[in-house]
Amino acid sequence: MSGDRYIIADQQQCYFLTLTIVDWVDVFTRKDYKLIITDSLNYCVENKGLEVFAWVLMSNHLHLMVRAKEGFALSHILRDFKKFTSKEITAKILEIGESRRDWLLNKFAFEAKRTGRAKFYKVWRDDNHAICLEKNEWITQRLNYIHQNPVRQLIVNNAHEYVFSSAIDYADGKGLVQITKL
Repeated sequence: MSGDRYIIADQQQCYFLTLTIVDWVDVFTRKDYKLIITDSLNYCVENKGLEVFAWVLMSNHLHLMVRAKEGFALSHILRDFKKFTSKEITAKILEIGESRRDWLLNKFAFEAKRTGRAKFYKVWRDDNHAICLEKNEWITQRLNYIHQNPVRQLIVNNAHEYVFSSAIDYADGKGLVQITKL
């Protein structure tokens, strides 16, 4: 295991998660890679019992506020999500004209070999930095943190303008991922 002290102890509790690319590599710079994440999140919502309250995809990490529905385990959903998206991202790197193809694949291959935690390529770090959101003020704080992330990084002026986030859903629009508004 990763030794992460932020563990998912209660599989049905609401958690704030940070899923990070190994070495904080900026993978999500192309629409193709970002859509793998949104499509996979929607698949998990529809088929694996994931409930998404908020999300934002940045260049090298994904913040989520989620829980697993009754009868499902959040740890298992995340394991499957990471495994699937890792394979899809590396396949897409090979498929498209990625200028950083060799560098990215070498980085991910090195990490797989170094950790022994993947056969060919390791894209995601093992930990999820899971923080249980037991109090309402924590939920509000993390929701704001998630949606303000692209604003703090000067990607957009207003949170609801960032396409790869649930902020638009909270501004009465429709985002790319099926969410449950709090």
